[in-house]
Amino acid sequence: MPYRPSARMKKTLIGTGITVLLAGLNAPATLGFAKERYHEYRINQPEYKAQYGSWQLVDVPPQYRTNAIHAALLHTGKVLLIAGSGNKQDRFDAGSFDTILWDPKDNSYTKVATPEDLFCAGHTQLGDGKLLVAGGTARYEQLGDNVKRAGGGMIVKNENPDKPHTFPKGTRFRAPDGTEYVSDFPVVVPRAKKETDEDGGVTVTASEARVFVEAVKEGRASVTAKPAQYEIVGLKGKDADNLYGLAEKLTLDDQDFQGIRDTFEFDPVAERYIRVDPMREARWYPTLVTLSDGKVISVSGLDDIGEIVQGDNEIYDPATKKWTAGPKRYFPTYPALYLTGENQLFYSGSNAGYGPADKGRDPGIWDLKTNSFTVVDGMTDPDQLETSSSLLLPPAQDARVMVLGGGGVGESRKSTARTAIVDLKERTPAYKEGPALPQGTRYLNSVILPDDTVFTTGGSRDYRGRSASDIRRAQFYDPAKNEFRAAADPSIGRNYHAEALLLPDGRVATFGSDPLFADKANTRLGTFEQRVEVYTPPYLQGGRAETRPVIGTGPERLVPGRKAVFQTKDADRIAKVRLIRPSAVTHVTDVEQRSVEVGFEREDDTVRLSVPGDRALLPPGWYMLFLVDEDGTPSEARWVHLP
Repeated sequence: MPYRPSARMKKTLIGTGITVLLAGLNAPATLGFAKERYHEYRINQPEYKAQYGSWQLVDVPPQYRTNAIHAALLHTGKVLLIAGSGNKQDRFDAGSFDTILWDPKDNSYTKVATPEDLFCAGHTQLGDGKLLVAGGTARYEQLGDNVKRAGGGMIVKNENPDKPHTFPKGTRFRAPDGTEYVSDFPVVVPRAKKETDEDGGVTVTASEARVFVEAVKEGRASVTAKPAQYEIVGLKGKDADNLYGLAEKLTLDDQDFQGIRDTFEFDPVAERYIRVDPMREARWYPTLVTLSDGKVISVSGLDDIGEIVQGDNEIYDPATKKWTAGPKRYFPTYPALYLTGENQLFYSGSNAGYGPADKGRDPGIWDLKTNSFTVVDGMTDPDQLETSSSLLLPPAQDARVMVLGGGGVGESRKSTARTAIVDLKERTPAYKEGPALPQGTRYLNSVILPDDTVFTTGGSRDYRGRSASDIRRAQFYDPAKNEFRAAADPSIGRNYHAEALLLPDGRVATFGSDPLFADKANTRLGTFEQRVEVYTPPYLQGGRAETRPVIGTGPERLVPGRKAVFQTKDADRIAKVRLIRPSAVTHVTDVEQRSVEVGFEREDDTVRLSVPGDRALLPPGWYMLFLVDEDGTPSEARWVHLP
């Protein structure tokens, strides 16, 4: 029987024929249009979707579009999108800060009151399901000719042991030559320390606090490179004697972003931020990691005068809502740190943004108890770890970490296609090269899927997509085969300030992108990408979503090291059970996501799970439970709590 195209196909062929005819009259623009039409037709065919998956733009109402800088999946199934000021200084100056809650189930949105500028904060999932958010922006950077007033850090001293002192924003400090500088922020100076020895002698040690100051007048006349003591304008008598400022230098050098100490727990049920005790250090670009005991370590960041925190890390206790000093160790900003053992973190080498090229860049194993650090060698292109992607490969029990792509420090044009994998179970762990990416890629987002593959998407070849270098490609990495395979290409390019995370229904949502320029010639400034695009993997195509396993009744609370029984009519075809920790991602840094293998037995219409007992493998919190069938099709997730 001869092949007869359907009426729809005839229309497509006729349309294509007309396009080809016109192409001869109007090449090359029409040929490009024809290729685009054919590509659109091809990617919408069932066969294509079954092999490569598909993308869909989400309809986001205008009033809820935001510059998503941070994305976190909550145990309510909603996604928290934090913009803060969204890398917009005019919004910062106006005190206009955004947080949006998106429910992917019904595509509904909620605006959340945002108490401080949480732009470039750190975050992590707490054991009770709240999201800890710490740090953010106190002041936007001033660079080059935009620096009009000399400025820098001022140490404020207090020699009075009887009372602390609070100075408001705008406090003036006067140099010996009469030049005046004004504080950008309020500052609290504790009382001095008073000690009495055995002979009755008294020693008073001045307390101190730090604040950023700027000259009252513009120009070079206010620049000073000499250390000096500054009187505090308005103080009299003993206060004037006991309280004063000290500064090494105040210059017109570039002034970086400055961090805040503010800390909040976001309550997913009440859908609001709850203020808790602030950090000891101000931090902008910090990494927060939940430890095996449920406490949180906060690492790195730019401080309240725009300098990188020199190893003063701290620990948050959710029980007391307070911070205490942690083990000291220096890292560049947003270091990718993974919990790999009790009192043990692995630094993959991935980081984002700030810090010298020759300090704190080496990957290694950090023992928090002894505060020792063992360097892990073998990384190729070690000078291109900034803006690289990294993750704890599935299943987490294998203790293998992968690094993908990356670029040179700062605004470097370098980017690498290198991937590298380290097996932390080896006697002497060392990175070994993995399969290369299709091209050099910075800002790649990598998401663990329930079938134990890793979905990677987006990125750019150059710094912040410069020279129209966005990479509209996606691929799967298969850890078992150690190889990549192609996925459907996204329609939206994503580079700096982009995020991707796994949804409870097995799809992947992508957000954000903050290109430096909007054209190849780099003559027009870029605009923040506010569209949301969702990827549906092949395992949910071609009717597989309708036949996916279904989780029936079972406990919400799981106990590490104990059994748990779940009803399912699909027990006979379950091949894998996974507990996946929900993501909290920013700047390609997602140290939360991990997929843990769960042993199980099939019994009639039930699966009996053997929950791992290692809290370094399963730190406290909420997890998505997935049942995966023999074809790799996952169930929808069931949220379970491991307190």
